[in-house]
Amino acid sequence: MAQPSARRAPYKDFLQPALQRRFAGTAAILLGLAYSESVILSNLESYFWLWFPLGPSGLRALAIFICVLPIIILRIAHAHMGIRTSRSPFDTLVRSLFEFSTFETILTYVGSSWLFSQIYLHSATENAGIHWINHIAGRTRLNEQALFYTVNLVFVGFVQGILHLTLDQNGLLLGSVKPRPEGESDSSNTQDQWHMKISERLPLLLVRSGMQAITVGIANYVLVYHFIRDSAWSWAMWFFRLRYSDLPKYNLPPGTAPWSVWMLWQSMWASFLLCLLWNFADIVFRAQLAREPLKNGQPLTSESKDPNGSLVNGLRSKKPRIASFAMWELAFIARDYTARRQTIFEDIDRPDGPIWSQISVLCLDTIRKLEQRVDDYGASPAPPSEAAALTAPAQPHERISQPLKSGDVLAPRRTAKSSLVKASVANLITSPGKTPVEALGPELKRGAQHLVDKVMTPQQLEAVQPGALGSLLQTASLRVLGWPLIGPFFRQNFGRLLSEAVLGSPYAEASLYANAAYALSQLAVCSLNEDIYGNVQRDVPAIIRTFTAVIKKIEKFRDSFPAHWTDVAQDRQCAEVTELLTALKDGLAAVIKGFGPYSSDLRLSRMDMRLAQEAVRHD
Repeated sequence: MAQPSARRAPYKDFLQPALQRRFAGTAAILLGLAYSESVILSNLESYFWLWFPLGPSGLRALAIFICVLPIIILRIAHAHMGIRTSRSPFDTLVRSLFEFSTFETILTYVGSSWLFSQIYLHSATENAGIHWINHIAGRTRLNEQALFYTVNLVFVGFVQGILHLTLDQNGLLLGSVKPRPEGESDSSNTQDQWHMKISERLPLLLVRSGMQAITVGIANYVLVYHFIRDSAWSWAMWFFRLRYSDLPKYNLPPGTAPWSVWMLWQSMWASFLLCLLWNFADIVFRAQLAREPLKNGQPLTSESKDPNGSLVNGLRSKKPRIASFAMWELAFIARDYTARRQTIFEDIDRPDGPIWSQISVLCLDTIRKLEQRVDDYGASPAPPSEAAALTAPAQPHERISQPLKSGDVLAPRRTAKSSLVKASVANLITSPGKTPVEALGPELKRGAQHLVDKVMTPQQLEAVQPGALGSLLQTASLRVLGWPLIGPFFRQNFGRLLSEAVLGSPYAEASLYANAAYALSQLAVCSLNEDIYGNVQRDVPAIIRTFTAVIKKIEKFRDSFPAHWTDVAQDRQCAEVTELLTALKDGLAAVIKGFGPYSSDLRLSRMDMRLAQEAVRHD
């Protein structure tokens, strides 16, 4: 039904409160984890004060939560939809190396790790011997063991910042709606399984945190602390002299460093707790912020005075986050909410046209972007148009000859003797004749070639040719790329390159196109029983032809797309493009099955139906 008098509320008015509620839920879960780590770090003998939230454990939990809170704020500030379509992790790091966000990310992790290190040191007992200041025989001394812990955890923060940028942890991946299994009816109470996603990733989370703590701990123990020990000791002495004036005036560290197996183990344990906090925050953030666009089992726009108008407003948004969530909600409506689907078909009295027509145009335009992107891949930039050339201001021509002289042009030209002398001297200086290199060059070349022929064998000469050297360098590079710890950082995999070509750059969200294909096809199929005005059938031929053309073009482009020489695995799989093609084929198959008997009435030729049936065949 038309609702011309109702205000069309923007889609962000419903999305933003939902994201804020999910952020609050994320913060509550992380506060619970911080409280658990606070209890682990407690050394209280009283069981009551150990668990009492308003005691020392609660204050320590709040301090630990403050360590991870800047990371969550950083994720919100730099979040983007989809994956970063860079050629390799190394390419990702290089592209963002000199951006302000890079330094902000690393400094945020370093600050978080430094704060956690001080909380850890403060929580230790006196017997642990890792407090900053020791009093030995009435003298105040700086404890290097505390410095070792701090340097280790700060190094963990630096490494985590690099991993955050390289692995593109700012990306937010949304889900795509899949058809329900046969025999399962539509249900308006869609279950949100975000907590199941967290529990499934917990084992991997523990292993990842442990491996990261062990690797960084050993690297710091063996290499890093050895090089920065003097500088770190000087900075620590300068800082603590502000409070303890009786510290030694010299900045030389003790003769023996605090290296022991016990110190290594304790530093790894502290690093594990910190990495667990960061990685768990990453998983919870992704699971919470990427939840379905539903509230109390209903679409987000159900509370709007004009639900369909607000939904179309979101689909038209230029911001990827709003458009992606709106398309995801439309796909849920097309699958699960019969009453809402009927309002889409019946809402025809609009200044911009019926709601179905607006949705159909927006979805088809979204899908056609894939075809346009494939066509533009590798094409040279278009030349400037004739209209632009005509409207460009005319530039004055450069003078190529001297102006005409006035007076008697036939009179003999007078030349001063001094000018002739100057010209002769200048010619002598600037044209000295052949240089020694030009004169002796051929003789030197023949002598060098004769010497090379005497010293080197033909096999050695062949080995130092430019082509042979290039082949040797490439062989060595392929060996390095095959190493499991170094190679993946530099490989330009087939999937990455194909995603960049098909889905665009610098970011690509495959679920936007998959949900557009599913929503459009499902709405078209449901219109057979729910469209009382028959508006949908006019757009079915365009849907079939568009889906067919896009599927065929992407498949042809994928099959002929070359693999990069650094892709040593030669794996021609791309999960994002495969998901996209599956959604397009499933949607096209559903439309063909529903409207196939009426193809002649829809003015679809046999050629159209044959091409469509070929397109839906899975490889």
